[in-house]
Formats: sequence, C-alpha cells, structure tokens
Amino acid sequence: MTDSDVSTPASEASASEASAPDTGSSTEKASTTRPSRTAQLEREGEVAADFLERLLDIADLDGDLDVDIDGDRAVVAIVDSEEGRVPRRLVGTDGRVLEALQEVTRLAVQTATGEHSRLMLDVAGHRAERRRAVVEIARTAVEACQETGEPQPLEPMSAFERKVAHDEVLRLGLRSESEGVEPRRHVVVHPA
Repeated sequence: MTDSDVSTPASEASASEASAPDTGSSTEKASTTRPSRTAQLEREGEVAADFLERLLDIADLDGDLDVDIDGDRAVVAIVDSEEGRVPRRLVGTDGRVLEALQEVTRLAVQTATGEHSRLMLDVAGHRAERRRAVVEIARTAVEACQETGEPQPLEPMSAFERKVAHDEVLRLGLRSESEGVEPRRHVVVHPA
C-alpha cells in the first residue's frame, strides 16, 4: 500500500507534523526551492506539449494544447481547436487510452529531462468531468458511512480517480484505503 492509497483525518496528520523538528520558516524554504521546482515543472509541460503536438500531427488529429502547473505536477490538456474537436477515442473506454497516452508522454518527458515525471494529461475535459463525478460518489459514500457506521466500498477506479476519492473523503473527515488489485482496485470509506 502506498501513501496515496490511505487517507486519515487532518487531526492525525497535524499531530505527526507537530512532532517534526522545525528546520526554518516555510517562507525561507519556498523561496530557495520553489523557483527551481517551478522551472522543472514548466520544462516538463513544454516537453510533453512538444511530444503530444508531434503525435497529433503524425496521426493527423485536431486539438490544441494547454499547459499549466497544478500543485506539484505539470498538467497538459488536449482541447478542442478551431479546426475541430479532439477525437474522443483518445480517451477510450473508461479512460484507458488516456491513461496509456499519459504514460507514454511521461516516458518522453523522462527521456528528455532525466527526471521521473508525475505529469497529468487530460483529453477533452475527461479528467475534469470524471473528477466531479468521483467527488460526488465519495460524498455519497461518506454520508452512507456516517449513517450506517459501516465501511463503504466504491466501484473500481483508476489511480487518478482513487486519489480524488481519497482526497474528498479526507476533506470530509473520514478515512479511506485502497483494496484489491488492478483492474478491480477500489477505495473503501471507513468511519473516522
């Protein structure tokens, strides 16, 4: 089980943070490490966008590229262009093609930069749509868990979707963990 597979209420996390030694102000840390990390993420986004632009050209597919930074990862989105819509086949059934395209793009970034990439790829707003749906699923499971006091298993989800579910459960004050193996890996919401 990895750290992203388990969430606990914020009170537990803050207790462990409180016991950690203070190594300086967060402002000092941010000013010394943030610009280089930001520059690295911008580079990842640029490399990914160049790779995906070439791929779209080779496949003769329409689409524009948006590059952004979200937290600690570069985000690249293939969006509809003036010339036409992004083919939804780039998402595939249950987002499987999108996941594969993201992995190939991460490999291209890693080859160019020499660094492991946590880049997030979206196609035609699929991840944003899915994020909204998973947040709602997690909220419903939290409500059921609070009412019954029983663990609530969710449907099998991709790693991205499980992360969204864990984050929402944690935000609502309960805990969750991932169980099972791919492709049946899923989140289980537990009472606090």
